[in-house]
Amino acid sequence: MKTTITILAAATAVFAATATLHAQGIPKRPEQIAYKPLVFNPPKAADYRHVLSNGIVVFLAPSNELPLIDLSMTFRGGAFLEPTDKTGLAAMTAALLRTGGTESMSPTEVDERLDFLATELSISAGPTVITASFDSLKSNFDQSMSIFMDILQRPLFDTAKQKIAIDSAIEGMKQRNDDAGPILDREWNIALYGADHFEAREPTEASIRAITKDDMAAFAKRVLNPANVVIAVSGDFDSKEMLAKLETALAAWPKGERMATPPAPVAEVKPGVFHIEKEIPQGKVYIGARSMTREDPDYFAGLVMNEILGGGGFTSRIMKTVRSDEGLAYSAGSSLDAGVYYPGEFRAGFQSKSPTVALAIKLIQEEFRKMRENPVSAEELDVAKKSFIETFPRAFESKPAMLGIFVSDEWTGRDTSYWQAYRDNVSKVTAADVQRVAQRMLDMKNMAVFIVGDWDTIQSGDATNRAKMADFFDDRAEELPLRDPMTMQPMR
Repeated sequence: MKTTITILAAATAVFAATATLHAQGIPKRPEQIAYKPLVFNPPKAADYRHVLSNGIVVFLAPSNELPLIDLSMTFRGGAFLEPTDKTGLAAMTAALLRTGGTESMSPTEVDERLDFLATELSISAGPTVITASFDSLKSNFDQSMSIFMDILQRPLFDTAKQKIAIDSAIEGMKQRNDDAGPILDREWNIALYGADHFEAREPTEASIRAITKDDMAAFAKRVLNPANVVIAVSGDFDSKEMLAKLETALAAWPKGERMATPPAPVAEVKPGVFHIEKEIPQGKVYIGARSMTREDPDYFAGLVMNEILGGGGFTSRIMKTVRSDEGLAYSAGSSLDAGVYYPGEFRAGFQSKSPTVALAIKLIQEEFRKMRENPVSAEELDVAKKSFIETFPRAFESKPAMLGIFVSDEWTGRDTSYWQAYRDNVSKVTAADVQRVAQRMLDMKNMAVFIVGDWDTIQSGDATNRAKMADFFDDRAEELPLRDPMTMQPMR
């Protein structure tokens, strides 16, 4: 009896609460809720940009949410500055800067002091930049900054640590041919950029062993200097005090030389089918060519086109056709990378059972044709544009992420109005724009098809004879030899 009374009382309370909500104008069902438009004005880099007396550009974003400070220095440099016979020098220099100690502290002492201060410090090298950063408690910032500058200005490059780094790199090389992915990536990069371009070069055992302490010291001195850096600081600090700290910390740093922009590749993509033999049950495939730069008038139309074609996950055409309709691959899609200094790449890709590789390629080719010959639907266009517009604020959702964008734009000279006009530029894209870019970019006769897998099984096609590799490029295919993992030379 008591339970029944309790249930009745609860039901009465729920009914009364519901009646109150309805009286306040709350809809009866979730789908009836009307949301106000999201208002988001992207931040402007100029509001965060400062210049020190020695010319260093600094972006500051103070925030007192947590008693932490995050500082990063981004230097123009990286793999594009390496001599060919010492490929891997940038990465090795970055690794030894962090682990190799300083002139006043051994590697162990550096680690112990950072651990005691609860400071996370990292240094990494990429194709075009070297990034050094640390994250510390506000109370330990000055001590952390002192260690950080000691590492950048007076690195030791400890011999024992270098040996460990060399041994680790060589062990990693031995695994280069274990999986299809790394094999496909390196051959694809060679096809796109040329074997001698820094985008495609790979370290070898000889190039790693050739790197000396003097090489790393010279590389660090050349790249790590005030003329070649942009700084970003976010966290719990006062802007005037932080600028004063940076002025003091960087005052005695020799200015140095500003690095030039990375060189453009001279190679042209050769259309056709290229395959690398590997005895695996699935074939891993890339289809594509060079694309455009981010300054291209078709840039925004290209973004929307790729989103509809294969970049939009389960809403994209390639995913629907290859995975959802045919069940040929777990993941299939496309990407469009618009380059900064030279055209980037467009690439469709998937991994499928060997007998169905040709069929999956044929289905993707058909999606290329449809997009070239017919305008996309109004619904597809709307979904694709909203995917960019409605997720746009996420690019600025944290202070470090926001400053990262500003630093990148500072280095690459992006138009200062780009982010303010971004959503309008996406909104302006029409179905005709998408079709025009598709006609420009999605002609498979101008693309390369790269396959890693069991070629004998792949070329025969599927059991129903819907497709075979002879259907492409007039039954012409070129085998590329697997490369020796230690020398990167072809193995015949």
